[in-house]
Amino acid sequence: MGNISGISSWRWSNGKASGFNIVVHESCRVIDLEAREDGVWLWAECHDEPRRFDLAVIATGHVWPDEDEATRSFFPSPWSGLLDADIPVCKVGIMGTSLSAIDAAMAVAVQHGRFVEEADEALRFERDQGSEELTITLVSRSGILPEADFYCPIPYEPLSVATPEAIERAIGAGPEGLLDRVFALMVREIDAADSHWSARVSLSDLDADSFADAYFADRQRHDAFRWAEYNLKEVERNKRERHTVPWRYAILRLHEAVQDVVPHLTEPDRERFDAGLGKVFVDNYAAIPSESIRRLLALREAAVIDLLELGSDYDMWVEDTGTLIEVTGTTHDFAVFIDARGQKPLKTKDLPFPRLRRQLLAMGEDIPDVGEDTCSWPRTPCVAVSRSERCLTSYMIAPSSRALPPAPRSARRSPRRCRDQRHGLAEDWRSSGIGDERSTCETICAGGAS
Repeated sequence: MGNISGISSWRWSNGKASGFNIVVHESCRVIDLEAREDGVWLWAECHDEPRRFDLAVIATGHVWPDEDEATRSFFPSPWSGLLDADIPVCKVGIMGTSLSAIDAAMAVAVQHGRFVEEADEALRFERDQGSEELTITLVSRSGILPEADFYCPIPYEPLSVATPEAIERAIGAGPEGLLDRVFALMVREIDAADSHWSARVSLSDLDADSFADAYFADRQRHDAFRWAEYNLKEVERNKRERHTVPWRYAILRLHEAVQDVVPHLTEPDRERFDAGLGKVFVDNYAAIPSESIRRLLALREAAVIDLLELGSDYDMWVEDTGTLIEVTGTTHDFAVFIDARGQKPLKTKDLPFPRLRRQLLAMGEDIPDVGEDTCSWPRTPCVAVSRSERCLTSYMIAPSSRALPPAPRSARRSPRRCRDQRHGLAEDWRSSGIGDERSTCETICAGGAS
């Protein structure tokens, strides 16, 4: 059941939001939403009549397969019954190496053992008696693991080369050659931030297609768990010393600059971006908590977990008794298999709110567009939508004919980056006339309708 929470009496003082009054309606199913000239109207089971709000933020979250689709031997997602299932001591396969996949591995492992922290803060995993035959295999095409979340300044420092003005000029020159023009800005930005790393990877000789190979080269050359151990030590040392790795930080900030370019790319360049730079940005942005790496390494030390690289040529069969994967002539048989690659892309037709869905479809928005400019209040209805590259998860709706600033991106797993997300949201709302000391508003955050 979705929750809805009302936020009122927002004040802005010394650059920080204050004076929140929050009302939470638990287990109150949101039925529908509609943007009208006089505001956003919301229908919910906890209200007898629809209620009007100045701004609606829809955080429907992820849409996972139904638990009914799961069997005793196959789980179409980590959240389709896995947490309540009794996983036997057997060979377990998990498709993916992201944080979701690692969390799924932990959910299985703790059914058959426990993590123990030593006096020197080292972590080890103790198997339960009789669980010696438990093995967990992370399966992925690349055969690499994500890196640990790295230290960096928040709020983000401004870029010196790939500035908003430079990005606008690159877009304004037209779609042909746009990806290469933007990559040239990236090269200059990274080189200005970290000339040593630029020289080490021969950045000046790379292009938008070969950059990803150079970025992942170190992890490809080394054992995945050895590299994870090395990376964890580096990240923890940098956190203690409050040291930022310049090239990593530059790529993190470039992610938000380059995302404005993607809708303007030609179809061939969009394919190039997805195959190269897109993977770099996702990997850099999706760095995972150090504790997850520590637990992964503890499982590796206990001979519980390993990693299988599939490459691009493999076959997979899901049967009643298990899942078979054939790669390079070898067949791997898993008694239990968990698909942890994430949810499928969603479109406007998948929205669970009929009125809002009809409004967007009537506008020809099969996938709602993100508004780029700031609006004044009040005007005629608009819907501003925030979407990731893979799914729709968050929406902002307001009574305006012009689009709001982009809605906040889906919650990031790193607490440090979550703080930055909230800072950015507050800045967006303040620039729109909401949240300063002269205005108050009431906002509904509407949970999923299921």
